[in-house]
This record gives sequence, structure tokens and C-alpha cells, in this order.
Amino acid sequence: MNMSKEIQGIVEIGNKPIVERKATATGLLNLQEGSKKAIVDKMVKKGDVLEASTIAAIQAVKDTPRIIPHCHPIPLEGCKVDWAWEGTSLRCTVHVSAHYKTGIEMEALTGVSAGLLCVLDMIKSLEKDEHGQYPHASISDIRVLEKIKR
Repeated sequence: MNMSKEIQGIVEIGNKPIVERKATATGLLNLQEGSKKAIVDKMVKKGDVLEASTIAAIQAVKDTPRIIPHCHPIPLEGCKVDWAWEGTSLRCTVHVSAHYKTGIEMEALTGVSAGLLCVLDMIKSLEKDEHGQYPHASISDIRVLEKIKR
């Protein structure tokens, strides 16, 4: 019995037209009230949480092909990161735009994920319980809100 398996490379996009593409993704980081207060009051020891996490999100958008193996490098034209509080949960929304042959929803999703992970990394000491666990912190609802191809 032959158990060899063909491994696919990058999907061929050479014949696809270049079109305008936009994608928006979002996700939520659920926190305790003390963590929210520390972020809002800029009292986190590691620095300005939203500023650092915005940079992390943008960098992740740009590095998506290095993180997700089958993503093509895309000549990005725009990236915007928005933050909003929903009670004690912090929402990250990333908007990405380009003119290219494929993609950009993975870039938006990767940006959201990295932005929220950066926030969590910066405030994790505030979220730990007496056993060193994080019973209240969770990342959820990461999804594509919109993808436009024209």
C-alpha cells in the first residue's frame, strides 16, 4: 500500500485579475475590572497597552504570510486598528485594504489575534489568580465582519 501524500504548495494565482480588496475582522478580550482600569488609566508597568497592541496588530498584518503558510505576500495599502470597550471586554477591530489577486481576510484576522494577544501579554500579571492561573481572561469571537472584492 502506497502511503505517499502529495503536499500542495502555494495556490497558483498568476491568472487572477488584480482587484480592490478590503477586509474587516474583530475579536474580544474578556478581562477583569482591575485590568480595564489599569489600561484606561495607563497604569500598566509594561507601557501604553493600546499603543503597543496597535503596533503588534499592524506588524502581524504585514507578517501574515510568515505566520500562515499558504498566504501570499500581499502589497498592503492600508491598515487601521480600532479599540472599543464593551463593559470589561476589549474589542479589537482591524481593517485592511489592498489591490491584489487574492486575500486579505487572513491578514485582518491575524492582526486582530496578535493585537489581543499583545494586550493579554501586557496585563497578564493583573489577571492571574492566587494559583497563577487566568480564570477570567479569554479571547473570543474572532471573526471576519466583512470582505469586499471589487
